[in-house]
Amino acid sequence: MAQRAFITGLSGLTLTADERVFLRESRPWGLILFKRNVQDQAQVSALVSEVLHEVGGEAPVLVDQEGGRVQRLGPPHWPAYPPGGAYGRLYDRDPQAGLAAARLGARLIAADLLPLGINVDCLPLADVPVSGADAVIGDRAYGETPEKVAAIAAAVAEGLADGGVLPVLKHIPGHGRATADSHERLPTVNADRATLDATDFAAFRPLKKLPLGMTAHVVFTAIDPVLPATTSATMIHEVIRGFIGFGGLLMSDDVSMGALSGSIAERTRASIAAGCDVVLHCNGKLDEMRAVASEAPELSGEAACRATAALSARKPASAIDLDAARREFAAMMAPGMVS
Repeated sequence: MAQRAFITGLSGLTLTADERVFLRESRPWGLILFKRNVQDQAQVSALVSEVLHEVGGEAPVLVDQEGGRVQRLGPPHWPAYPPGGAYGRLYDRDPQAGLAAARLGARLIAADLLPLGINVDCLPLADVPVSGADAVIGDRAYGETPEKVAAIAAAVAEGLADGGVLPVLKHIPGHGRATADSHERLPTVNADRATLDATDFAAFRPLKKLPLGMTAHVVFTAIDPVLPATTSATMIHEVIRGFIGFGGLLMSDDVSMGALSGSIAERTRASIAAGCDVVLHCNGKLDEMRAVASEAPELSGEAACRATAALSARKPASAIDLDAARREFAAMMAPGMVS
């Protein structure tokens, strides 16, 4: 049976009986993990195995593992990683060193994730922050120019891919100019189209061939004055697929976030109708999970082709001496190097 066009979260450290039935009957395309689902290596591995037993062994398992403020797996069981801005500061001193550090940091993250069965990381960001924007992006961003952001984002994507983990390009077509946190309310960007093309959107264009991407819950009034990119057919077709040229599988950002309006079912329908291939739902609330599943169609047509192509892009991890690589990374990111 075909999988349905959504990615689901879970409530806790183990599957409940109701979640087990839900996964088996609703057939989500993938799973996303959060801190509430993470205790230690053995527990995460067991949870992932349980889910894959219900939905199929090829299903993608996602996590937001950026470093800095956004790191679902952390000490004492996993290393702490720097925020993206640290790579940007190193890049300012030595561009090649900045790119090498970003690539190696992502390769090490992949080495943490893959043994757990996690094969997709919601990284890199290509958001370009501006002065006065909400701090939700802040030091997660790699820099303040599209050229620098795109270069570091590409290095991060390479590092993940080299470690057998698929990258997810986010937040298309840009969250850096938003003046609100979309987890809480809907941000509106009033910049003109020429400015957006040259800055926010420009950072994503060199990354258009990445296999997976995530939308931004942001209104760009110069293009669609009402709807955020996630639910705007104009934004998806004219900007994300058109100007940016992104050809990979496009997932929504979390449809349970405060930026979107309407019921969870309505948000799901609107995201799919606008052109998202897959809907992401993260909070692990079973009633909402059921509402998403009821509205998410079976993967078919171009969406199914993009989903297949994305999973086919994953390659085996390259050989790496982890102890040596961790020592090298620590030296690269020493305080005197990135301050």
